[in-house]
Formats: sequence, structure tokens, C-alpha cells
Amino acid sequence: MYIYDDFDQSIVEQRSAEFRAQVERRLAGKLSEAEFKPLRLMNGLYLQLHAYMLRVAIPYGVLSSKQLIKLADIADKYDRGYGHFTTRQNIQFNWPKLVETPDILDELASVQMHAIQTSGNCIRNVTSDPLAGVAADEDIDPRPLCELLRQWSTLHPEFAYLPRKFKFAVTGSAVDRAAIKVHDIGLRVKRGSNNEIVTDVWVGGGQGRTPKIAQLFKADVSIEELVPYLEAIMRVYNRYGRRDNKYKARIKILLAETGLEALQQQVDEEYKKIDRANFKFVKPELERISAYFSGPDYDTHVTDNISSLPGDAAVDANFAAWKKQNVKPHKQTGYAIAMVSLKPAGGIPGDATSSQMRAVAEIAKRYSHDELRVTHRQNLVLPYVHERELYSVWKALQEMDLAESNIDLPSDIIACPGLDYCALATARSIPIAQTVSARIRKLEKRTDLSGVSVNISGCINACAHHHVASIGVLGLNKGGVENYQLTLGGRHNENASIGERLGPGVSGDEVPETIERIVNFYVDVRTDGESLSDTYDRVGKDAFKEVAYV
Repeated sequence: MYIYDDFDQSIVEQRSAEFRAQVERRLAGKLSEAEFKPLRLMNGLYLQLHAYMLRVAIPYGVLSSKQLIKLADIADKYDRGYGHFTTRQNIQFNWPKLVETPDILDELASVQMHAIQTSGNCIRNVTSDPLAGVAADEDIDPRPLCELLRQWSTLHPEFAYLPRKFKFAVTGSAVDRAAIKVHDIGLRVKRGSNNEIVTDVWVGGGQGRTPKIAQLFKADVSIEELVPYLEAIMRVYNRYGRRDNKYKARIKILLAETGLEALQQQVDEEYKKIDRANFKFVKPELERISAYFSGPDYDTHVTDNISSLPGDAAVDANFAAWKKQNVKPHKQTGYAIAMVSLKPAGGIPGDATSSQMRAVAEIAKRYSHDELRVTHRQNLVLPYVHERELYSVWKALQEMDLAESNIDLPSDIIACPGLDYCALATARSIPIAQTVSARIRKLEKRTDLSGVSVNISGCINACAHHHVASIGVLGLNKGGVENYQLTLGGRHNENASIGERLGPGVSGDEVPETIERIVNFYVDVRTDGESLSDTYDRVGKDAFKEVAYV
């Protein structure tokens, strides 16, 4: 993983010292809340429904054990003993005191972490495939490019006050685990016709009140051209993006209003104006960064099959279920990728206690070359587990209630904080997710439901990506009563699609039973290998609507 140099370290330390002075001025009454707001947002500090919330950046989702232990320490010292992992591969602390936030930033800086640009109208945390560098199906490891983009975008003077927040996602695989087509800019890194590294640039994706799937903006962009070309896109967006209406300020709206060809032409004209000499750093810097991602020294001893694992692994049905659902193929023979679910039945999606964080950190230190990942589905990944250690890893996870075998199943729910925390929310998300997961987990243990995803958002901003779930749930307030709309048919992968609203909203109490009826109907009518969204496309809205509303 990337290690800060002196320049990186000085940036986060200087920003922490700067924010300390700003907080002192706010507490002394020398800054009003209106004056303080843009300053705190630049440092990841929100004012939520009940308290401040601090969002900490985890660039492209990569963490060391030491960093996760520090996050656990912060949870105990400055919060209420837990953290919440988000869909941007970040972590949020929901209860910090304003006076203590500079101390938190200092502690983060001590382990090469920060909260810079996790909020505000700027380029946010760059996200990526959580299996980057280890996935068996990967063409190119996208992490070096993600790090290059982090460095390019951090405190970029032209893009500190964009019309609206701006989000990048990067993948190096044809199987899209980074949801690049629902981002402002999505990048697909691959090999070109001459085996050189090139990138397809997708533009204009996003969710919220106007969900859009990104369009292919330019294909096969060389690495040397990529950063200046992205700079040209950002300049055009910064110049022409709507600033009169925050709901129409995203690049997806600019693309829709301008048209693909016209916007491409504007970007091409801007690109010609850019002095390419200013970007001579790109190739050597990418080579320097890439050296940090060469991977560990693998143990090439091969484990043949489950029967050769230690202890009672061969006859333990619970371990076998976990291995089948949570363990993914690794590019290195003899190794596996172990997914850690933060979605226990009836639990709060994405939450981890400080004890659990420390336990996972120790597991990563012992069994995963001291590295772990955060996924945009609010789970964790141990990327370097030898197959012969899988049973030991599972046993260690089991002791901390982290061995739920439900990755990519419907109980692996994405949920935003909703009305329990968020000042923007119009309905609760967490209690609905808890009830749905407890109920649907029982179904998962009886039949294969790997073709179903459930995402729950507490308002139209769609922080839980409900638009691209096969079953999406949107909580709204109608006349003072919480009401939940259902959408079906969404996809968040390389075949990304926006779900279709099924019909009238239902009450919170009705959501679990309604979802169960939809899932049971899907099981009854699906064909082999068909996901719920595939089945929805084939049999049509009316068939699902009939079973949903009884």
C-alpha cells in the first residue's frame, strides 16, 4: 500500500493545525456558524441531526492494521465506541465534540490519514474495486492510478469550490465492482491493442433525485493523456455547471442539457489549451507510486481443497457456508480473498465496534500481510489470506460476531444513517434494514438468493444507492408519516441500470413482508442463472406488482 512521503505528511499536518485555529475562533465566537461551515466541511466535519459527524477518508478503500487500530482508538476516545463504514469506502464517527476534532485530525495524521475533501463541493474520496490487485479476473491494478488521482485532486486550487460535490470511481476489471457508471467520472483501466495501459472515461453518472447512468465519453485514453484530459473535463464542468440550483449542479445535468457531442467538443477545445509540459510528472510519478503496490511475498505452498484445512474445517457446515459465500478467487495460486460481513442479521449495516475493528486489524496483521480493504457495500476485505489459514480466520471472525456468510446476498444490505442521524433524511433507514435483514436471512439459509440486492435510503439523496439495487427502498415523509417507495430492476455492475418504481409507497411495517413476497415470487419464476433484475426484465413490472401489493 502507498506510504506517505514528507510532502504528503506535511499537507495533513498543516491542514490539522489550520483547522485547530479555525475551531478555536469558532468556539471563541470570532466565527459565526455560517462562516465556519465551509471551513469545517473542507475538513470532513458535518453538523448532523443530533451532533457533529466526522468523515475520515480511506483512499480507494485501503487500510493497514495500524490505521484500523487507530480508528478503533478514536472511536473509544472521542466517540461512542464504534464507527460507520460508508459507500465511499470511508468511515464516519457520529458523536465527536467540536473542541476535540482537531485532536482527532492530529491522531489521524500520525498514521497517514486525514479527513480532507470528504465533504464540500470538491473532488471527494476516489473509490475503487475493493479487490484491486488481487482479483483473479483483473486486467490492471487500478490502485496506483487512484493514488495519482488523489494526489492530483487534493487541494487542487481550481477545483476547491465546484458547483457541487464530484465523485470518481476506478476499476481495472471487466467485472465492475466499483460501480463506475453511477459516478460523475468512472474510469475503466485496461490493456490497449498494443498491450499498453489505456483508460475508458465514463461521464455523467449519479443518483439522487435525478439518477443517471454514465455515458462513454472517451475510449482508450493513454496514461500520459489521462490526467490533463480529466483536468479539461473538470474545467468545463467548473465553468458551465449550474450554480443557481444545487439539484441541477451535477455534471450529469450539464451532460443532459448540453448533449454528449457538444460537451465532448467543449472538453476537446479545453484540452488543447492545457500546457502538456505541466503534466510531464504523470508517467514517472505513476511509476514511483506503482512500486508501493507490488504485492507481498507470497507463500507458494498450495492447499488442494477444504479437506486439507486444519481442525474440523472439513466437517463444519457453517465454515463451508462462509467459504462458499464470503471467499473469492485470488490471482495467486494457494491464496484467497476473505470478505468480512458487517451485516449481521438484525444488525446495523456498516457499523463496527472498536473491539471488532481491533480484532479485524489483528487478523489482518497475522493472516493478510497487514492489509485490509473497505468495500462500497460497507463491508471489509482481507485480501491476502492463504487457503490453509481460512479456517483460522473464520474462527477468529466468529469470536467477534463477524462471520456472517451473506456477502452478495439480500441481507448484505446497504443502508444510510437515515433519520437516526442525518439532518437531510426524511425517513428511517436503519430500523428498516435491521428488520428486513433478520427476516430475509432466514430465507437465504433455505435457498440460493445470490441474485438479489437490497439497498435502503432515508431520503432522495440516495446515499445508499437504492436506485441500482435489484430491490431499492426509498424512505420519504408524506404528511408527517414515513412512506417507503420500492424500485425493482436496478444494477450496480458493468451492466448498470436504474430501478423502476414499482407502485405506491408502503409503511415501514409493511416493507419486510413486501420484500419477502417479491423475493419468493422471484424464486418461483426465475430461470437458471437469472438475477432478480433479469427476471424483472423478462416477466415485467405488472407480475411483480401483483405479488407486492396484496
